[in-house]
Amino acid sequence: MLSQLLIAMLMAAPVPVQDRGEAGQDMPKRVRSVLLYGDEQCPKAASPDEVVVCAKGGDSPYRIPKEFRDQPEEGPGGQAWTNRVETVEEVNRVGLPNSCSPVGTGGQTGCTRQWLRQWAQERLDQKAKAARVP
Repeated sequence: MLSQLLIAMLMAAPVPVQDRGEAGQDMPKRVRSVLLYGDEQCPKAASPDEVVVCAKGGDSPYRIPKEFRDQPEEGPGGQAWTNRVETVEEVNRVGLPNSCSPVGTGGQTGCTRQWLRQWAQERLDQKAKAARVP
């Protein structure tokens, strides 16, 4: 019984880590990663303590990827004239007077005009609705 207990204690005791010796010397001191474009060659290691890892980056760092090349261009023919006019008016309306925007001159008057126009339209709608009821 005592011998079994002694064996169990020895097996459970922590064991010191052994020295790696020469195995620790094999690790490189410098690792260099290089992206290659086109016909570039992988550079050689400058010293035995250096590892060079090369990866292909495609034809050129400035070239458009294939999935984005030769896409049909949506020109003016693909958009209605009224849509283009509305877009231009909307973009240019911001800085104009009476535009109801936080920028530009007279933005506050434009908001007031817009609210009054909306209120008047709501009143007209209510009168028209009341006139339809028999």
